[in-house]
Amino acid sequence: MISKLDLVLAGVGGQGTLVAGKLLGRVALKAGLDVRVSEVHGMAQRGGSVITYVRMAPNVHSPVVEPGQADFVLAFEQLEALRWAHLLARDGVLLMNMSRVIPMSVGMGQARYPDAVAAALQQAGDGRAVIRALDATRLAREAGSEKAVNIVMLGAMAHFLDIAPDVFTEAIDDVFPLKLQGINQKAFQAGFAIMKENTGA
Repeated sequence: MISKLDLVLAGVGGQGTLVAGKLLGRVALKAGLDVRVSEVHGMAQRGGSVITYVRMAPNVHSPVVEPGQADFVLAFEQLEALRWAHLLARDGVLLMNMSRVIPMSVGMGQARYPDAVAAALQQAGDGRAVIRALDATRLAREAGSEKAVNIVMLGAMAHFLDIAPDVFTEAIDDVFPLKLQGINQKAFQAGFAIMKENTGA
């Protein structure tokens, strides 16, 4: 079981960073840890950048994850991975959904969406950080709803944690109404399985 975990959930409005943070808060409580969950940047409307910090430990005082301190950064969209990669610890894990959400500035021709985001992140990681890209949107769709992309990402992260998957699946049933539990359970398992395949562990 973990003793401390600092997490950053980065996405855009409508991708469920806040719901994922709530679920991680429930996971922390089930693990007997203190937890702080906070949205510190972003806009609530669909398409706006949203970042949620989750810190869990025996005692947590500050809700904010400082630059270079995040054990995990979960980016639900490629540009958000670039935007918040500086928060990742040198030996941390960054998981990036390969989906792109085109910002208004790009759509209006005022800016250009960056190419080869995963390669840029790998280079910046300098071989110390673990950088993994996955098609979480496709996996969520196959589970029954693209809205479950956040839970796919949590499933992928759970592969790296010393927390029993059952703790996550129980938390899913606690957080979601009965009609959405099945989809989100499938989404979690899909994320966990794809990361197991990618790492061979």
